[in-house]
Amino acid sequence: MKSFSKNTLRLLKVFYSHPEQQYYIQELGRLLKTKPGVFQRTLYNLQKEGVLQSYYRANARFFSLNKNYPFYKEFKSIVQKTARLALSAVIAGLFLLNSSSGFCAENNPETLVLTSLEDAIKIAFKNNKDIRIQEYALKVADAGILDARSAFLPKVDFNAGYTRNAAVLSSASSGGKKDTGVFTGYKNNNLMGVSLSDTIYNGGANIASLRQAELALSEQSQTLRAIKLNVELEAKRLYHGLLLAYETKRIAEDLVGQAESHYAEVKNKFQQGTASRFDVLQSKVQVSLLEPQLINAQNAIDLIIAEMNKLLGLKISDRIIIEDKLLYEPFEIKEGDFLKTAYLNEPEMILRSLGIDISKWQIKYARAGWLPQLETNAQYYYQSNNPGNMFNSRHNNWNIGFTVRLAIFDGFSTKAKVDSARAKHMQAVISKENTADQVAVDVRQACLDLQQAAAVIKSQEDNLEDAREALQISYVRYNNGVGINLDVLDAQVSLANVEKNLAESTYDYIMAKARLDRIMGNGFIEEEK
Repeated sequence: MKSFSKNTLRLLKVFYSHPEQQYYIQELGRLLKTKPGVFQRTLYNLQKEGVLQSYYRANARFFSLNKNYPFYKEFKSIVQKTARLALSAVIAGLFLLNSSSGFCAENNPETLVLTSLEDAIKIAFKNNKDIRIQEYALKVADAGILDARSAFLPKVDFNAGYTRNAAVLSSASSGGKKDTGVFTGYKNNNLMGVSLSDTIYNGGANIASLRQAELALSEQSQTLRAIKLNVELEAKRLYHGLLLAYETKRIAEDLVGQAESHYAEVKNKFQQGTASRFDVLQSKVQVSLLEPQLINAQNAIDLIIAEMNKLLGLKISDRIIIEDKLLYEPFEIKEGDFLKTAYLNEPEMILRSLGIDISKWQIKYARAGWLPQLETNAQYYYQSNNPGNMFNSRHNNWNIGFTVRLAIFDGFSTKAKVDSARAKHMQAVISKENTADQVAVDVRQACLDLQQAAAVIKSQEDNLEDAREALQISYVRYNNGVGINLDVLDAQVSLANVEKNLAESTYDYIMAKARLDRIMGNGFIEEEK
């Protein structure tokens, strides 16, 4: 009669409960609530016996039931009978869980589930404080344009006042249309009226101010774009960094699980007299040496989640779960095309160009001090010694005039302003050249990083299956007394290193592409447009 171990029975329950489902090792670990290393060898044995079948997809090994297995129906019957015995315990556990869920819901932090990078970027754009600060700076610049335009419009003022004069020009009261006091004033002088003033020409200073204000708005707009691109890059770093941390933890769990499973088997062999005390101690030490990696991996996940909470504007205690995985998506590297795009779209390059344009208008603004200034003003008013008798034709008057002003000598003030503006213009030109050089270096660096990461990925993909096979061979050799215990331990670590190198190089490739997109000014905000 066929007998099943505990791990075998638990695995068969999962597969026979969903005969069409395909599982990968980490998924089985979550379903069984145990480390993959505890049941990994049993899983491979079931596949070797033909009970299960496996295949690789997206660098992961999937397992499913083999319905062509000769004892498929018999195994199914055994599993179903065993499942009925456990049903009542499961229902009781669920009841206890539900009865306590009300209390737990009040104390547990909120959990955010992200299914794509775009979700994280949208939340960051909505809540990030740096973006919100710059959005207000954009409003300030927009108000500056309205202020600059106001210089082209006339100024209208209402004026009213009272003056007590010690003496005024004495003249007989006229019986004409106007009271003479309107022209000479009164001892108790009351005045009320409106005045208008306007600058007709000031050497082009007003035009220069308006153009600078418009360019300043463009500057703030590009600054906002740069901040959003930086936030997007940081979101990519944390998003894919969390996926890498998940994968690193998974690798550490597998490695620790394999070490624990091997340690248990070596202890069993030692009790049977087929393994040495040295092998037992060596396997035990190996487990203790690997466990800190698991702790470090969990700490890395918690730290990245804290950073991501800050970026997304969430509470530090909130939990973030990403339902995604690291994917290697190669693309053709065209450094020349990348550089052209960066020169045209990179926010810092555009800001340097805007800085040059602003400095040109600053020179024109400074030169206005050498040119004539033409202003006009007009006034309509009522004036009387008696406020109760002033709003009539005898006490009203008006005037209009023009003023032309030309600076003959201003103590070299205008020259100093022009020299300063020209120097700032040269600074802006050199700054743009320096930024262009840095962009070229950054594009080259990103392309080299992409090439390096792609090469590492290719080498590790080639080694991955070899490392898995080497581990299985080491198990067989050790069980048959041909190999030594150290061979198994080395093979376990080698497989973990290959998997870790593959995950890290995939992350490096993704981030190299993300940095290249940032340099070229490409991002989620551009796609939204």
